[in-house]
Amino acid sequence: MTNAVEVRHLSKSIEGSPILNDICMNVRQGEVYGFLGANGAGKTSLMKTLYHIIFPDTGTVCLLGETINKGNNPVFSRIGSIIESPVFYSHLSAYENMELHCRYMGAGYENIMEMLSLLGIAETGNKAVGKFSLGMKQRLALARAMLTKPDLLILDEPINGLDPQGIIEVRELLLRINHEYRTSILISSHILDELSKIADTIGIIDHGAMLAEVSMKELTAKGIDLESYYLGLLGGGGKNVESYPHGN
Repeated sequence: MTNAVEVRHLSKSIEGSPILNDICMNVRQGEVYGFLGANGAGKTSLMKTLYHIIFPDTGTVCLLGETINKGNNPVFSRIGSIIESPVFYSHLSAYENMELHCRYMGAGYENIMEMLSLLGIAETGNKAVGKFSLGMKQRLALARAMLTKPDLLILDEPINGLDPQGIIEVRELLLRINHEYRTSILISSHILDELSKIADTIGIIDHGAMLAEVSMKELTAKGIDLESYYLGLLGGGGKNVESYPHGN
């Protein structure tokens, strides 16, 4: 089976300072992949290279079996994303914002109400998005990312700034999207506990280097919690990491 995301030996420097160093990553089709790292570890930089917001110096990126290059990449039409803080027209309603996005994407309107309903914001009517709570705006961002019923979602820190209830709601929505639409999901976060509840596989990055990819089932079977595993990899405590599975 083709991987949803396949990164090989990707590196990137800015003004001579390396921000990504020989990254390799595999996200299997149909799984939720949690990309874990502290603030500044390189999560957002990698997400941006996947979507070619920034270009890598070396290495290759394949998304849904297609190699990404600096030219036109039609495969992006099969991918939804939240890479940076979502921006909306605050004076327009959720539906009107979705209409504008459809025009920009050259897509039809037929999925708008389905996605607004899926994300629980179909009843907001004419309410201006500027009056939405942060949680509602994040739901709208997910609805927009799902408009084309993509095969892959790339989500950079989608729970940042949410209160506990908002975090739970986003988690449940992502699990539902993964289950009902079989959408592969790559989600980054620095919140260990949350990723452990949603991800099938965890990739850990630190100072621009990929330290490990590990199955949550494998950790659970060995009686290892994600926090101890993470701290062990970083040398900050926990059990002896040498006996832990590191993946590829």
